[in-house]
Amino acid sequence: MVVPLTDVWKLGFAVVLGAAVVASACARAPRQSVAPADLQRLVVCALVLYAVGIAAALTHHAGLAALVYGAGISVAALAAWLSRGRDQEDPPDGGDDGDPGDAPPPPEPDGVPHFDWAQFERQFRAYERDRSRPSRSR
Repeated sequence: MVVPLTDVWKLGFAVVLGAAVVASACARAPRQSVAPADLQRLVVCALVLYAVGIAAALTHHAGLAALVYGAGISVAALAAWLSRGRDQEDPPDGGDDGDPGDAPPPPEPDGVPHFDWAQFERQFRAYERDRSRPSRSR
């Protein structure tokens, strides 16, 4: 079986572009964030490249259209990767962001957290009584 050279380069090109998209989603995020204006410029550049690719395809320049589309996809993948950068103020991945409500309760010796339902009901009933009392205005 002989595969034409045009099919080989198209397949290789598709693999490279697919790898760029996967890398933009899976590679480690940049250490610093990129300015939103720079990201917007990259997205606009990708859109312009797509428009040029459409124009090349409409004028029957398939090879040029494929290269321009590939450049647009690469620029969009770069913008997606750069958008994943983080600022110094961002909380670390999977870590505690300082909100004590997010932390799980400490386990008891048998591994099951303890919850005092009787105390909860007492506090709830006291809260309910306070809320149901009409407030007096002077």
